[in-house]
Amino acid sequence: MIILYDCATAPSPRRARILLAEKGIAHDTVQVDLARGEQLGAAYREINPQCTVPALRTEEGALLADNAAIAAYLEARYPEPALMGVTPQEKAEVASWNWRVEFEGLMAIAETLRNSSPAMADRALPGPVNYAQIPELAQRGLVRVQKFFETLNERLAGREFLAADRFSLADITAVVAVDFARVVRVKPGEQHPELVRWRAAMALRPSMSR
Repeated sequence: MIILYDCATAPSPRRARILLAEKGIAHDTVQVDLARGEQLGAAYREINPQCTVPALRTEEGALLADNAAIAAYLEARYPEPALMGVTPQEKAEVASWNWRVEFEGLMAIAETLRNSSPAMADRALPGPVNYAQIPELAQRGLVRVQKFFETLNERLAGREFLAADRFSLADITAVVAVDFARVVRVKPGEQHPELVRWRAAMALRPSMSR
């Protein structure tokens, strides 16, 4: 049985939850309490030395410790429905937009939050090593998040999905990023009509309630 190490309140494991739901994959879930620092405890370090969630224990017993590995494994192991593209062109387009959402969106939001929140003092980066906050990075991150919303709005003009012409991993990552941005007080508004339309359509998918 597949086991997902999860945290119900965190954005990164939500990506894995949505992916598993879209593919209809049965799995067990183990909650890891990030607020209490359970990911840094000895018990979880034995499972995942990177001290992050999500992590996924495969049917073969391997431990996958990041969303990139989890998506690659699940797509290969359970190819239908295809969520990382079918044709070479689609695969390239999904990979490109998924990376852009991670770099321009998720990383910018995390940069803003982790370098400004008092609760994350000395935890400016996830993982086993403590890093001090840099307030200037929070300021830059907020500018990046706002630009990211503009980029999504422009890309989605006249489009149903973010990459290719089908629902994909890029849409999953983008939904999580857009929703996560609320923690830094950025959300789609009237200046983002295409983004608002797309997010409303994504909300109709049962997986998005995960």
